[in-house]
Amino acid sequence: MSIHQEVARRRTFAIISHPDAGKTTLTEKLLMYAGAIHIAGSVKARKASRHATSDWMEIEKQRGISVASSVMQMEYRDCVINLLDTPGHQDFSEDTYRVLTAVDAALMVIDAANGVEAQTLRLLEVCRARNTPIVTFVNKMDREVRQPLDLLDEIERTLGMSTIPFTWPVGMGKSFRGVCDLRNDGMRVFQAGADRVTKDEETIAHFDDPNLQRRFGAELPIALQEIDLIKGASPAFDHGDFLAGEQTPVFFGSAINNFGVREILDALVELAPPPESRRAIQREVLPDEKKFSGMVFKIQANMNLAHRDRIAFVRVCSGHFKRGMNLRIARSGKDIRTSTVVSFLSQRRDILEEAYPGDIIGIPNHGTLQLGDTLTEGEVLQFTGLPFFAPEIFRTVEIADPLRSKQLKLGLAQLGEEGAIQVFRPHLGNMLLLGAVGVLQFEVVAHRLQHEYQVAARIAPAKYQLARWITADDPKELQRFIDANSHRIAYDAVDAPTFLASFGAELSVAQDNWPAIHFHKLREHAGLIFQNHTNA
Repeated sequence: MSIHQEVARRRTFAIISHPDAGKTTLTEKLLMYAGAIHIAGSVKARKASRHATSDWMEIEKQRGISVASSVMQMEYRDCVINLLDTPGHQDFSEDTYRVLTAVDAALMVIDAANGVEAQTLRLLEVCRARNTPIVTFVNKMDREVRQPLDLLDEIERTLGMSTIPFTWPVGMGKSFRGVCDLRNDGMRVFQAGADRVTKDEETIAHFDDPNLQRRFGAELPIALQEIDLIKGASPAFDHGDFLAGEQTPVFFGSAINNFGVREILDALVELAPPPESRRAIQREVLPDEKKFSGMVFKIQANMNLAHRDRIAFVRVCSGHFKRGMNLRIARSGKDIRTSTVVSFLSQRRDILEEAYPGDIIGIPNHGTLQLGDTLTEGEVLQFTGLPFFAPEIFRTVEIADPLRSKQLKLGLAQLGEEGAIQVFRPHLGNMLLLGAVGVLQFEVVAHRLQHEYQVAARIAPAKYQLARWITADDPKELQRFIDANSHRIAYDAVDAPTFLASFGAELSVAQDNWPAIHFHKLREHAGLIFQNHTNA
């Protein structure tokens, strides 16, 4: 196939939701229906020890939460689907944000009992800012939940986009009977599912059979009345509005029972866009260009503890990747060989021979690649839009056993590289400082230091409450500021200078006294691009 044909059959999307909405369960079932795994919830089909394929970290298995983004590739209906499962917990929103820069669409999972929750709203704001198309799955209809009309109204009000139901539930909870397909005027009957795909799904083509009401009770006529109501009130589905992030098709189901999952897969294949052009500082890069380009949007340490590896996750943006080709890191000008590049099914990896735009490839990395790096066949390009947020919470870290200090520094350097935590080196003194968006990040770092690097670390509160990266148009003025405020200066993983403050007034005073210094809430790759000048 040509590059253009390969691009046309790619679908790259992220699954986003509030914690406990069923996102990881749905991820498993999508993999199962696409034939990528045979038993949902299994990494290796060990008796009584199944874990979600996408939850591969030990802490994820112990606590039943997703704290790292996982990448999975599968084929369905002659399309190559790249699925990125993101952390639901708000403390890991930074990792999720970076993942959303690597996808072309999003699948939003909503708990039908709780509606649109805080973390969902935050992630949706990211999608809306990027005009990312969104497919909505209302999950857990087999439980006592809110009325579907109310849910649609809430989605429209809080997300500011039109909802276009593609399926509609018949009943809920114990009286959940199935869903009506609004495009084909049929009904698929609900049956409690198992952990495998079954082929005995019952569908009903017409609703004028008098036996149907006796079979389904009052739920069916109520559902048909609601369908008449929404057909009269809802606008027609417009694919252009969907691609612009102004409409979202809505599906109802129960992921744990395998119900409604196939419809989601079909919708992603039929509606989600193939890979599109990507903005670089120098120019816009089209996916079907002949030359390869890609962006590092994630780095993960210790996916394989036996090898102490680090993998750089690269979104292919243009061209045809072939195993063994030389690629250049635009930031440093260094070349890397790609003979051991891998594809993913969560933590399972296979040597990759080729890849096309939209695919996610893994490059073994020993500190050469950084988050936000652009890889090309020689052209100097820097893709934009991969942000790092100023931390909101700070901790000091000390080692229990001084003989393990080398391992502590190595562990923190690698965890800092992957963005699991931000590590700051003070201008004065030797005690490392950790910064994060959420408290749970510190717990995960302590756990990973213990289990992946055999380092017992004491993590204690620090005196700082906010940080701002600093730049100046005049390098001498920046150095004067650093010298005058050396007790509040630290350097992050890419040596970008950072101003630390114990309370907001300290920042305000510094801004007033040093008008030539720019203070930034976020930075982009390697400190090369800063935004939000003097934004406190």
